[in-house]
Amino acid sequence: MTAATPAPMTLDEFNAADDAVVSALLAACLDIPEWVDAVRTRRPFPDVSGLRAHGAGQAALITWDQVAGALARHPRIGQRPTGDGVDARWSAGEQAGVRDDERDAFARANAEYEQRFGFIFLICATGLSGEQMLAALRQRLHHDEEQERPVVITELGKIAALRLERAVTA
Repeated sequence: MTAATPAPMTLDEFNAADDAVVSALLAACLDIPEWVDAVRTRRPFPDVSGLRAHGAGQAALITWDQVAGALARHPRIGQRPTGDGVDARWSAGEQAGVRDDERDAFARANAEYEQRFGFIFLICATGLSGEQMLAALRQRLHHDEEQERPVVITELGKIAALRLERAVTA
């Protein structure tokens, strides 16, 4: 759902929009069908704070079995997002703290992480410098998979909350 992903909308537009449009927008926030359905079917929301609280509550229910599709939608940290959908634009902004001279270090660390865990490194990058993200990646390489999975789920929830905030405004 890259180019077909709708642009951010107001709460009134979100509440009134077609299910397919809302699903595409929500999937750009967190591509877990159960989360998308739980948020979409709860409409109408009386205010954006209610929408955000419901989204956060549903994100807290994410299981590891649901994570694979959501991870597939995220570019590697340090890698420029491709596509022209709203989620690609969000990813580019979220990773703004990565400098060009850090990209090789990220490529090496990402490869080590993926070899160790079998999935991409994910972090809520908004507001973090490349140095901070790289330090977190290197620190998390010391985790075992049992320690790392809940961290990934938490980071997905943080990203979903920030993206939902951008996706639907008052």
